[in-house]
Amino acid sequence: MNHPEMPNLMPETATNADTGWRAVGVSRPHESAELHVLGQATYTDDIPELQGTLHAALGLSSKAHARILALDLAPVRAMPGVVAVLTAADIPGTNDCGPIIHDDPILVTDTVQYIGQPVFIVVADTHTNARRAARQANVTYEELPAIITPQQAKAAASYVLPPMRLERGDAQAAFERAPHVVKGELFVGGQEQFYLEGQIAYAIPKENRGMLVQCSTQHPSEMQHVVAHALGLHSHHVQVECRRMGGGFGGKESQSALWACGAALAAAHLKRPVKLRADRDDDMLVTGKRHCFWYEYEAGYDDEGRIVAARVDMTLRAGYSADLSGPVATRAVCHFDNCYYLSDVDIRAACGRTNTQSNTAFRGFGGPQGAIAIEYVIDEIARNLGKDALDIRTLNYYGIDERNQTPYGQVVAGNVLPELTAQLERSSEYRTRRAAIDAYNATSPVLKKGLALTPLKFGIAFNVTHLNQAGALVHVYVDGSVLVNHGGTEMGQGVNTKVMQVVAHELGVDLAHVRITATDTTKVSNTSATAASTGADLNGKAAQDAARRIRDRLAAFAVTLLGGEAADVQFHDDAVHVNGGSLPFVEVVQKAYLKRVQLWSDGFYATPNLSWDAKSMNGNPFSYYAYGAAVSEVVVDTLTGEWKLLRADALYDAGRSLNPALDIGQVEGAFIQGMGWLTTEQLWWNAAGKLMTHAPSTYKIPGISDCPEDFRVQLFDQPNVVDSIHRSKAVGEPPLLLPFSVFFAIRDAISAVAGHRVNPPLNAPATSEEILRAIDAVTENIASKMGSVPIFQASR
Repeated sequence: MNHPEMPNLMPETATNADTGWRAVGVSRPHESAELHVLGQATYTDDIPELQGTLHAALGLSSKAHARILALDLAPVRAMPGVVAVLTAADIPGTNDCGPIIHDDPILVTDTVQYIGQPVFIVVADTHTNARRAARQANVTYEELPAIITPQQAKAAASYVLPPMRLERGDAQAAFERAPHVVKGELFVGGQEQFYLEGQIAYAIPKENRGMLVQCSTQHPSEMQHVVAHALGLHSHHVQVECRRMGGGFGGKESQSALWACGAALAAAHLKRPVKLRADRDDDMLVTGKRHCFWYEYEAGYDDEGRIVAARVDMTLRAGYSADLSGPVATRAVCHFDNCYYLSDVDIRAACGRTNTQSNTAFRGFGGPQGAIAIEYVIDEIARNLGKDALDIRTLNYYGIDERNQTPYGQVVAGNVLPELTAQLERSSEYRTRRAAIDAYNATSPVLKKGLALTPLKFGIAFNVTHLNQAGALVHVYVDGSVLVNHGGTEMGQGVNTKVMQVVAHELGVDLAHVRITATDTTKVSNTSATAASTGADLNGKAAQDAARRIRDRLAAFAVTLLGGEAADVQFHDDAVHVNGGSLPFVEVVQKAYLKRVQLWSDGFYATPNLSWDAKSMNGNPFSYYAYGAAVSEVVVDTLTGEWKLLRADALYDAGRSLNPALDIGQVEGAFIQGMGWLTTEQLWWNAAGKLMTHAPSTYKIPGISDCPEDFRVQLFDQPNVVDSIHRSKAVGEPPLLLPFSVFFAIRDAISAVAGHRVNPPLNAPATSEEILRAIDAVTENIASKMGSVPIFQASR
């Protein structure tokens, strides 16, 4: 597996040269694992409440689209324990919490845009009293027409942003030359983040107009900005702190702003601490989800199955405001190609304005929605040609030295997909199992098995170039212990553990000597969200920079004690080594302190070689690509639509993993979460525009019984071709594409009903009802060709 980029690998730091000692690249427990198990990990709602703390709740709209003609809040104020009721008129600064475009009010002024939109804030002595009071308002509405689906949004030309388009080559001419063309429609639903810890903020007034906001958020700096704007203050008045989240998945990137602003507004108004904690039903009703996508697709291909032209029109359900829909659509456009070279393309995306929750970031951030469309196309091409879909996929892969430029102009470097796919094909026994499944299906009229191998290529970096920066602080104390702070946020993914390992590696100390503190806007400023799979990449590099500055100072000091050259000093095994001698790390630190050597440092990192022109949709938006592939085998009951995942094999390209145990856990979690998105997690709005799946009782995430008994996850170990942190690769979002294999295995099983002669019109999520609809469509198609109804269909 040689690549021309490999000679550019940077030499390993002298920290562990020729010693075999490493703090990175080894499995270590999550830094809070024991606290999690013992119930001692402090989340926002666990912070001891100060005396006088009040509790807030939101009064929500009951209409999808309507003008407020009258708002009677007297019954709310009369409820037990109520201290105050706030409306938009009580906001001293800007009534907006939109992350990009200012179209997202904190509280509605005159027109509600979806069921669940906040209209007022009630503050009471207890959480329960606040929630009960919030439901007592008398609101008179004048209802307006509502748009609910992306199809309706497109028909009405209702968009939150101008539609975008990316073209390469001449797609129309390529279609005219194409020997074969496949076209159709596809709907892929959204997904609730379903973090274990709901949205919450605890605001505490400080002296001189200061405000401390303890917030469960992926983006403390953004919360600092929106709170400052809402209160009419400067950013230096507002401190936002987050020790950890009980999950985020993107739902706490921008949409934690409503809760931070609500708590801070009430605290500033009453001069008392205020906690705003969302009930699960309210959380799901108010907050945005993964974007639903509706596709109109067309592809031209030759007799071998090579794609020669592609056209797709994607309409997103953005919701009532822009939020992050623009960047989500951009990433979908940039991931439509997935792993395949597309010479002539016409890719369009439009963010449909609907009277539903404003959809937002979710693990993958549009990438999965863009990539699944081309996978659906390839699946159809294979069936039309009577070939194995794996062969059509590998035929269309990006090349190593040619056919290696994306539609947006970036060269695909370090492409390990051919080797990775071949390894997985062998280890999963794909060909043997394919033959066995065909034999099984030939003798099984009701239960049908399906098999699919799907690959992924995922770009790592924020599409917005300036967001690719991070800062960190590292302190070494005179007892040799190390304290680290960085701008990333911990949501269970292990970014703090990885950053601790990086710092321990640079200073040559045991991991137990390193500790990380809560993310805090008063320590590292102007940080980016922990998102886009960049948490360890950016913050690891920034912390490495800070630790290396301290190490260099200590190295220069060590030669005054032991002689030799600073360049030859090594830090490992809790000691400093040079010139044939060594001293304990703590001793060197203590002596350095007495000589007034600076033992703390800041660090900074900005990802190099990035560019993006939003108008032309061209450039190098990604630092590198992560790759992977998965094989899934399912069995489907064609009479009930029930199905089960029998076995899953996943191989993921983590580069030189910083922590293999954490990374394998992330792959496993992403696989099951993505499987839920594509199979069971159905969002349903009724005709009035109310989200009916707004509780665990009506929204089905995968349970332990949905996990395959045979689940094989491995990491593809090969260093990154770019200078990422220790040549590792991100592992947050890309693995969510691995369960494409589950969806297409289900589709494969359905197509077996008709001997793989018909492409099942399967939408996602592939619920039992959706599976039965697809089976009916397949059998009706065959019946129309043969002039009869298959026996098993008639029996149903």
